[in-house]
Amino acid sequence: MKLIVVGLNHKTAPVELREKISLTDNEIPAVLRTVMSSPSIAECIVLSTCNRIEFYTVCEDQEKTVDAIATIMARDSGIEKDALPRYLYVHADRDAVTHAFRVASSLDSMIIGEAQILGQIKNAYRMASHNSTTGPILNRLMHRAFGVAKKVRTFTPIGLYTVSVSSVAVELAKKIFGRLSGKAVMLMGAGEMAEDAAKYLKDAGASRLIVLSRTFGHAAELAERLRGSAVEFDRLYDQLMDVDIVVCSTSADHYLITSDRMAKIIMARQHRPLFFIDISVPRNIEPSISSLESVFLFDIDDLNGVTSKNMKEREKAANEAEQFIEEETSRFVNWLGELSLVPTIVSLREKFEAIRQEELKEAITKLAAPTKKDIDILDGLSRGIVNKILHGPITEIKSVHRRGEALKDITLLRKIFRI
Repeated sequence: MKLIVVGLNHKTAPVELREKISLTDNEIPAVLRTVMSSPSIAECIVLSTCNRIEFYTVCEDQEKTVDAIATIMARDSGIEKDALPRYLYVHADRDAVTHAFRVASSLDSMIIGEAQILGQIKNAYRMASHNSTTGPILNRLMHRAFGVAKKVRTFTPIGLYTVSVSSVAVELAKKIFGRLSGKAVMLMGAGEMAEDAAKYLKDAGASRLIVLSRTFGHAAELAERLRGSAVEFDRLYDQLMDVDIVVCSTSADHYLITSDRMAKIIMARQHRPLFFIDISVPRNIEPSISSLESVFLFDIDDLNGVTSKNMKEREKAANEAEQFIEEETSRFVNWLGELSLVPTIVSLREKFEAIRQEELKEAITKLAAPTKKDIDILDGLSRGIVNKILHGPITEIKSVHRRGEALKDITLLRKIFRI
């Protein structure tokens, strides 16, 4: 049996293709049944996210398995089967184990260190298990993958550094205010990055959201999506009296918030901290306001700088994680190798035992009135001979595995002994 992973992801296929092939949770059970209908496949798990779709399988024939999965992908997506191979990757045995561990540990993610992938893999495993498409190999692989991911997060700092502009903005806001619960956020403009930042801030505990836009209808629409309130843009400075965090993302080509007007606002606010995130290009908040007491201003370059630094820190942590993965891969492959040797050893013993029994029976018939003691002696003698003959081959089988040599030697041995 071989362990095979067939899939495509954000590195090998564009989003236009991934979205056609992606599967919902409701669709996966039927796909699992279709995969398992292939005589070559004994176990299967399907992982489908916005950035990847992967089939983890245990099979007898790699070529037939890859072809069956490509057929399913093409059938369900409407994509020509011949167009798929250029986007697919296939990992076998040791490479498949390493890949599974890297995916679970988020080293293969678009953003290294993101935490969502582990939950997605657990969900994929849960669905496969519920549909009875896993067995001893994939069960052990998944549980080891979960353990490796936990080890990576526990013993490396891979998850400590935020890497998106929006998440960095939230982390900076936390450093200023400590906790964000009860804080009011004002969103200037309806840009995607500003909306994303607002969502992060609300998730972090911000309790009130105000949206301003040159077009009030746009502000109202966004406010409804974010469960906030829309305000006319000409009331900008009035709102600055009450909010704690301002996220600015507009298409204006000039400063909408100036230093001289902000100085009066800060006095009226009695120097309560005010945090600005200006992700507009060109900038919409006059940089000199950062010199005002209790004002904290970060623009897109500041945030990207922190993001870039954090990404480098995650990459350093990823190097540490790769060492854990290599160690755990070797352990799993050793177990997998030992598991694959069992049928050969059992078959070898059964073959020789059958020969022994046949020869023992023939020898007994040639004896004149053999006693039980005579039979026991012959039985012990023949058993001892067989054990000594098998000791060498079985030891060699195990040493071949321990040395990590190709199991073609095992295939040769099976041919020699016709097992």
